[in-house]
Amino acid sequence: MTTSPSDTPDAAVLDAALQMVEVWNRLSADKQAALLKRFGTQENALAALVTTQLLAPTQA
Repeated sequence: MTTSPSDTPDAAVLDAALQMVEVWNRLSADKQAALLKRFGTQENALAALVTTQLLAPTQA
């Protein structure tokens, strides 16, 4: 049995990161500025968003 690329942990992280980039792009300039102030860079802010998403309990 082979594992498809979409089944790997790396794919899950990549998928979460792409979703968070989409979320970032939808944020208002004020919210982006607040995240940048808190985390210093867009990369750090996105990493925080991805981590939060990956660690969040599944909502039923």
